[in-house]
Amino acid sequence: MATKLKVFQFPAREDNYAVILHDPENGTTISIDAPEHEPIADVLADKRYSLTHILTTHHHPDHVEANAVLKGEHDCTIIGPEAEADRIPGIDNAVKDGDAFEVGGHRVEVIATPGHTLGQIAYHFPDQKLLFAADALFALGCGRIFEGTPRQMHESLQRLAALPEDTKVYAGHEYTLSNAKFAVTIDPNNEELTARAREIEQLRDDGKPTLPTTIAKEKATNPFLRPHDPAIRANLGMESASDEEVFTEIRARKDRA
Repeated sequence: MATKLKVFQFPAREDNYAVILHDPENGTTISIDAPEHEPIADVLADKRYSLTHILTTHHHPDHVEANAVLKGEHDCTIIGPEAEADRIPGIDNAVKDGDAFEVGGHRVEVIATPGHTLGQIAYHFPDQKLLFAADALFALGCGRIFEGTPRQMHESLQRLAALPEDTKVYAGHEYTLSNAKFAVTIDPNNEELTARAREIEQLRDDGKPTLPTTIAKEKATNPFLRPHDPAIRANLGMESASDEEVFTEIRARKDRA
């Protein structure tokens, strides 16, 4: 059985999260994206880890900014989406939807999640029950659709929702408080959502992170995963619409919020 990875999540930039995974037996140390050099370098120095890999999810600067300098310091291997390989600094290995590979003896599955960008991917560590969803699935939200279409984003989220419910979900940003305030306008009678929104407000008041979340929590409370829900449809006056149409309306309302 694979060693349990140690997971360190910490703030970067204004509202990003950086995540470092470490295998205490073989020393494999992975950064999920590289949003900012200093906080990542500080954690690596504090833990006395040498970075072996960067797993890049998509090309946006706030996810790849530190690729080059970290690679220069640690000679790490950078893995990223094939569809955006020409926009990922320092990339060594390109991967695509359905690929699976091993990092330090740990299986990693690649899930295409187009919508936010056309080539964005998520990394699923099935044996560790971990998902790194970047800017596709957020706690109580989803990413803005910059390059793709609502259909693509809806399909991407449904693929992630199909993962085991006890999967821990790490996202690229701390957007949960604003997402929660919006979610209750879409699904006001969801008691589990209302309770979760109160918990999130307390966490942020205390300066604590709201991530990771789980697939189970998101399926129960995230309106972007639940366009099929009769209560949401009734609240939007879209009882006879398709799931894609309901999702598109929810995303449009969030964009205006």
